[in-house]
Amino acid sequence: MKKIIILLVGMVLLVSCGNDTDDLIPVPVCDTVTNLSSNSITNSSAIITWEASNNSASYAIEYGISGFALGSGTTVSESDAYVELTGLQANTTYDIYIQTVCSASNTSPYSGVYSFTTLVPNVVAAFQTNLSELNLFTGSLNALNISPKAFEYNLNSALFTDYAHKQRIIALPEGTSMEFDGDGLPIFPDHTVIAKTFYYNIDERDLSLGRQIIETRILIKLNGIWETGDYKWNAAQTEAVLDLEGSTLPVTWIDATGNTNSTNYKIPSNTDCFTCHANNEEIFPIGPKLRSMNFDINGVNQLEQFISNQHLTGLENPTSVRALPNWEDTSLPLATRARAYMDINCAHCHIPGGTCADQSSLNLALETPLEESNIVEQSVQIDYRVSFFSEGLSMPFIGTTMRHAEGLDMIQEYMNSL
Repeated sequence: MKKIIILLVGMVLLVSCGNDTDDLIPVPVCDTVTNLSSNSITNSSAIITWEASNNSASYAIEYGISGFALGSGTTVSESDAYVELTGLQANTTYDIYIQTVCSASNTSPYSGVYSFTTLVPNVVAAFQTNLSELNLFTGSLNALNISPKAFEYNLNSALFTDYAHKQRIIALPEGTSMEFDGDGLPIFPDHTVIAKTFYYNIDERDLSLGRQIIETRILIKLNGIWETGDYKWNAAQTEAVLDLEGSTLPVTWIDATGNTNSTNYKIPSNTDCFTCHANNEEIFPIGPKLRSMNFDINGVNQLEQFISNQHLTGLENPTSVRALPNWEDTSLPLATRARAYMDINCAHCHIPGGTCADQSSLNLALETPLEESNIVEQSVQIDYRVSFFSEGLSMPFIGTTMRHAEGLDMIQEYMNSL
């Protein structure tokens, strides 16, 4: 029997040409949903709600990472005017479309796209099996993209570690800051995480060739006590795994002059970490002293940036903080450069309470006057111990596998000038 379909406002009439008694059969129009909104968004889930006029309808939902094409996303069905999406990626924007399903043969057009972004996860202040579980980075782990919940810091004079590059970051608990406590270490709140990642560029002349990431050292402050851990990166550069025993890894790289260099890089054990980071049997960070971070980066003072971002409180003006000189700045006096180098490379052990305090009377902290440091009295011994590399005899005692030619030549020049 032939049927004619006439569309009227608000309904569809089915008109029969026969003698049926049901000549007019009203079919409600299946309306598109409106007023999409989101709530209860976390780093892995979100609840999406909408308004609909077809109370007895169900809904077909399709979603995916922003920019996906309809038909290629994830689909779910719901009978109520909301859906909870789970298993989402953190810090990621998603698009969602919704279609009203009044019946198998009566559906609405899809809604316009609605977008929402998942939250950045908090940094985990605990030693997990995998580095990725600490949430210090976003996206692919080996890109080393720092989480918005953390920030990078740099040192004007840096510790030498076999010419490795280092990325240094600090993650403070939400709503806290470092507190000014003189030109040394600031007061870090509990649950602070400090991370330092060591890597080599494959070829310093062409950074597009990539890099080899070796390790990420972690310090976490819990109940007022710093704890140490080290994550060793896998060969695929996709993950780093907690390794407290230490290991040796062959590394080869090409330097800026085109020379090929190789070393058997030593990833420290937890005992090694204690050797350098301990003072009076307590663990402390070495690098992030305010005097070591008090310098300009791209024309902006780093401490001023910390103050502006509320990462550092209790200090109004960094000019009141002593600044550790850059030992590589040849415009500075030799003595200034040498003392800066010894402060960052040697003083963590050669100070009162340091690991070497019982074996040596040296006090190599920058603030120690020369006449109280015993540098002059032990200049011959210092000159000898830095003149070669021999594990367990030369200085530094641990942490390197080669002589740092540029820095140690300067130290010897300084010793000879005393």
